[in-house]
Parts: sequence; C-alpha cells; structure tokens
Amino acid sequence: MQTIDWSDFEKVELRVGTIVEVEEFPEARKPAYKLKIDFGDDIGLRKSSAQITDIYQPDELVGRQIVAVVNFPPKQIGPMRSECLVTGFHRADGAVVLVRPDSEVPNGAKLA
Repeated sequence: MQTIDWSDFEKVELRVGTIVEVEEFPEARKPAYKLKIDFGDDIGLRKSSAQITDIYQPDELVGRQIVAVVNFPPKQIGPMRSECLVTGFHRADGAVVLVRPDSEVPNGAKLA
C-alpha cells in the first residue's frame, strides 16, 4: 500500500450530497445510472455516472445522501459529463455499496 502525506489527503474534497434524480444510462459500457446530486448552495447540483445497478433501484436512490469527491476535473463518460465521483465499496460479488452518512447532515458537508 502506498502512503500519502496529510497534505495530499487535505486536497480531496469528500462532500455529502443528496441524490435528487436518477436515470438509466444505456449508453454506458457497464450497467450504470446517471445521478443528479445536490451538494448545497456553495457547490450546487452535480452529475455523475455510477455503476450501482446491481443492488440499487432508481426509486430507492432518490432522497438518499451519499459521499462523493467533488474536486476531480469533469470526465466525459459516453454522452455525459461526470462532475463528481460517487464513493462506494465492492462486495465479494463485485456489487458496489454506496458510502453514506449514518444520519442526515447538511448537503455539502465536508468529511471531517
């Protein structure tokens, strides 16, 4: 495992946002959803592609808070421009489980 300096970690903007919209993303190479996430007044709405179709349905994602990296440069994924990286952990079967706060916090809150 590679180690990093504290200053490297401080550069990563891990923020909480609420998923406000979910769409199917049939153009993606691997099954994915297009997400629109509200990160509060300072950051606003961001779009992301997330390969989380194995265990999540669109209707159960809307209103859910997640943790995402918001300071990566935008990335073109097929016809969409992803503006943040939603975080998760792989299960043994390869499905991704989203990282989310234990209880509700303000949108845009930074990981402490």
